[in-house]
Amino acid sequence: MPDVQQPPLNWEASATTTNPQVSSTLPSEVVACLKNARFLHLATCDALYPHISLMNYTYLPSTPFHPHPVIIMTTNPTSKKTLNLISNPRVSLLVHDWVSHRPPTRAPDLEREGSPPPQATRSSLASLLLNINTSALSSISATINGVAHFIEQGSEEEKWCKERHLENNTFGDQAREERGLFGTAPNAAATEGDGGASCYIEGEEVRVVLVRVKEGRIADWKGGVKDWSLVSEDEAVDRGRHITNGVTSS
Repeated sequence: MPDVQQPPLNWEASATTTNPQVSSTLPSEVVACLKNARFLHLATCDALYPHISLMNYTYLPSTPFHPHPVIIMTTNPTSKKTLNLISNPRVSLLVHDWVSHRPPTRAPDLEREGSPPPQATRSSLASLLLNINTSALSSISATINGVAHFIEQGSEEEKWCKERHLENNTFGDQAREERGLFGTAPNAAATEGDGGASCYIEGEEVRVVLVRVKEGRIADWKGGVKDWSLVSEDEAVDRGRHITNGVTSS
């Protein structure tokens, strides 16, 4: 088990690509993250500053309308991210496979509120459960770059994507506690059985955003990085590469 009390200090130069893996499928680590994470972070940008949003999402390896991996999200048409996407459809996404609770530090702050509570540092069991975050569960984070577009309102594709997105983001009691996030009014009535998810997915004014995955980077907790690029098999042939078992070297 790694020593979670001593954060690794090694690093790799991350300003350039690191022997990217070119493949017709997403790396298995990225797929695992996308299937298991609760939220992702969406980064959009206008001409001045980047903007980060915490988002519900749905990952699909393909759809009846697109043969390549995509990520579905929904957004309020007047939100900052919507305005950014209209002017600049390029996005970066961050998804990871560890929980976000901060474990007790070497010098605990007794005035600190939230997670974990101060009393957690006095319980060996609580400490074990909190520290599992940075040992058994912590593995990688994945940065995903892609191009977003808004699906035509009222289209069959929009209807299909909303249905899949709602299916993938129905969590019952937990979702009810999260009302007020992601464009839903805190006091909005929840639809029975869906935890209120339909409030921010099915509304007529809600826009469906589809991100086509292009490339990305996997980073582990030790500071190691691995770049990857997603191409279709036809694109790989056009570039003069031969894909063996779906993977080739750049």
